[in-house]
Amino acid sequence: MEGHPLFLQAHTLLLYHSLPDEVQTHEFIKHWHSYKRIVLPLVKGDELEFRYYEGEDSLQIGAFGIEEPTGSLVENLHEIELSIIPGVAFDRSGNRLGRGKGYYDRALTKLQSYRIGVCFQFQLLPHIPVEATDLPMDEVWTEQGCIFNGTQCSQ
Repeated sequence: MEGHPLFLQAHTLLLYHSLPDEVQTHEFIKHWHSYKRIVLPLVKGDELEFRYYEGEDSLQIGAFGIEEPTGSLVENLHEIELSIIPGVAFDRSGNRLGRGKGYYDRALTKLQSYRIGVCFQFQLLPHIPVEATDLPMDEVWTEQGCIFNGTQCSQ
């Protein structure tokens, strides 16, 4: 993914601080924090808000045991150029199955960034049922490559 043209061009990225069962992002965040502005989600009630990652010391345990950022609030969500989103499962059309609370579904409607879903290959399913409020990913990445418009693409 680090060679993806949109990743290389982006100045501000939305990532997630991974849970043990998700594609790990901790080292990725630490490394790229020196080169790009990293934004992480924070659960506030029924919504996600977005804060800048300001180093490991700026994380604290928040909702659901997730390490969340304490950095400054992102005031202009349009500055996020690329969003890298976790999911329980994805399908080849970019549809995402989350953990059932709808946090990302609501948050993604506020973002205009390109969306890349990340998961393990076993989490890629033939079909995921969707609702009108679900926004598909533009691409889905697994350890075996990426899927764009339903077809495998080169890494």
